[in-house]
Amino acid sequence: MGKTISEKILARASGLEEASAGEIVKARVDVAMMPDLTTILAVKAMKAMGREKVWDNTKIVPILDHVAPASTLMAATIHRDIRAFVKEQEITNFYDVESGVCHQVLPEKGHVKPGYLVIGADSHTCTHGAFGAFATGVGSTDMGAILATGKIWLRVPETIKVQVDGALPELVAPKDVILKTAGLIGADGATYNALEFHGDTISDMSVSGRMTLCNMAIELGGKAGIVEPDEKTYAYLMERTDGVFDPVFADEDASYRMVQAVPVDDLEPQIACPHKVDNVKPISEVAGTAINQSFIGSCTNGRLEDLQVAASILKGKKINPDTRLLVVPASHEVYLDALEAGIIKTLVEAGAMFSNPSCGACFGGHIGLLAPGEVGLTTSNRNFQGRQGSPEAFVYLSSPAVAAASAVTGVITDPRDLR
Repeated sequence: MGKTISEKILARASGLEEASAGEIVKARVDVAMMPDLTTILAVKAMKAMGREKVWDNTKIVPILDHVAPASTLMAATIHRDIRAFVKEQEITNFYDVESGVCHQVLPEKGHVKPGYLVIGADSHTCTHGAFGAFATGVGSTDMGAILATGKIWLRVPETIKVQVDGALPELVAPKDVILKTAGLIGADGATYNALEFHGDTISDMSVSGRMTLCNMAIELGGKAGIVEPDEKTYAYLMERTDGVFDPVFADEDASYRMVQAVPVDDLEPQIACPHKVDNVKPISEVAGTAINQSFIGSCTNGRLEDLQVAASILKGKKINPDTRLLVVPASHEVYLDALEAGIIKTLVEAGAMFSNPSCGACFGGHIGLLAPGEVGLTTSNRNFQGRQGSPEAFVYLSSPAVAAASAVTGVITDPRDLR
């Protein structure tokens, strides 16, 4: 019987000839990433285990992104302590508050390669499966053990093959594909499974689009989301790494728990309605719902192509006076690229507010909070109660095109209606 990508990567990381779903392996970690909210907890866990030095100061990547820059004394203190830890341990790859969202920065700076085992102290670490890696999030205690030893115990997951074929209609995006998938599989339908994305739709998709798919694997309960690497993957990474790759591919006769087909030829823009990510409806069923705020950004949809499509819709238009539009680029690199392309000027002229790259607006941190009774439309990944402010607010998830169009009309709007 053939093997899935996850089985192959975890076997390699564990020094085994092969590994099968359900087995427990002790795997060597290639990259350990920690955002600001979890770093100090992981460091304390490491020291509680009797270790004073990290296992490899070149493979640990702390990134200050969630409350960046600090908006409270507590956040400032955490940032200070992380900077001191970085100096104490002589960590070579550290990204301070100006850098951006961890899941964007990590591949941009060349820390992810096909076949890697990437562990992050953040649930959306599964984003990096877009590069053919096995990437998953863990808690701070597990990360403390990784800091100490460089290894982690993992159960090899079963895999769901997500088969996506067909051409995406105009202004239907990868975000719509993953929302449709969430509606089909359910918020717990992939619990501790890997999602392998296959099909010609995926092959045609940009690296950014694949990151959007893998990013939301966790929202279906998934342990990881993975796309096989191809020439697009290598082209992205050649500019950012040493260019030496050891990719892993699924066998044709690999054993999958299930195969989920996702039809896209006639796919409408999709909306995840409050308060569950799998409460997904085609936009035709929710169009006209009034919104107070639209947010474009996050590790799901804060990349250059996301801002480009928003600018193409907003050019020459104005934000509805009863609606706020908040835009947060995913990284410093994205911010600069958008600035040079004139995208930021277009969005600001339409009435958008810009913030520095960070996670703050996505998780209800220090910017863009919703008041009780307000309705937010967001390109991020979660819409449970209290995610972006008041537990009495209502959050809908959409693509950047929908978020931009809806900011113009003040109600949830199919972007194709503005063309």
